[in-house]
Parts: sequence; structure tokens; C-alpha cells
Amino acid sequence: MSHRNAAVFAALLGLARAGAKLGDFWIQDSFCAQVKGASDAAPVTYEHPETKEKTTHGAADGRNACLHHCVTYTATQAVVAGIGARALGIRVHPGAAAAALAVSGITHYIADRRVPGGVLETLLRFSVRGDVMAGLG
Repeated sequence: MSHRNAAVFAALLGLARAGAKLGDFWIQDSFCAQVKGASDAAPVTYEHPETKEKTTHGAADGRNACLHHCVTYTATQAVVAGIGARALGIRVHPGAAAAALAVSGITHYIADRRVPGGVLETLLRFSVRGDVMAGLG
């Protein structure tokens, strides 16, 4: 990897991480933050901050809240990285940008759902046992 490629990678990584922080902490609303991990086995009760109305949410609402958050999260990354790359004079292939953003959005969804028996719990169970391949057969 040339020095220019390393610098471009570092700049884009920094921009994407800045967008991720904005998407996670400033753009995400309190409803998505609280409900995105809801499941039917572990429903979430959400209290609206202004009306104080309480509503209970299960798996369908959890999936929708997580999807909404991940779309806004990924869009925020795209905007920050796009504006930053343009300001720095970095040309990014649209296909590469789309692929990177898709990986970011999908893995963020998996991480944020955190439901009992979900992907993260399954991966943890296999990694603790030390034989990831045993669960694939």
C-alpha cells in the first residue's frame, strides 16, 4: 500500500467513524435507542419523553426501530464521508462506497438488535466454546 493509499484509507476511516458517532448519539432518537432491542420474549416499555405515555413493544417494533436507526446511521456516515472526501479532494468509487456502507449498516443492525438467542449471542456461545465450526454443521 502506498503512502497516498494509506492516507486516503485513514481519512475515509476517520470520516466514517465521525459519521457513525453522529448517527449513534445525535441522530438516533430515544424511541429507537430504547426499542431497537425489543423481542416478544423481552418486550420493552417506552415512555414518551413529552407526553409520558407508556407503550409496550415486541419483536416487530424492535426490528423496525433498529432498521430505522441503521438507515439513519448509515445515511449519516454517507453524508459525512461524502462531504469530507469532497473537501479533502478524495475520489471514492461509488460501488466501493456503497459496499462499505452496506457492510457498516448490516453489521450495525446485527450488533444493535441484541435479542436473546440472536446472532451476537450465538457467536458468543460458539466463541466461548472454542469451536465455531461445530455450530455450522
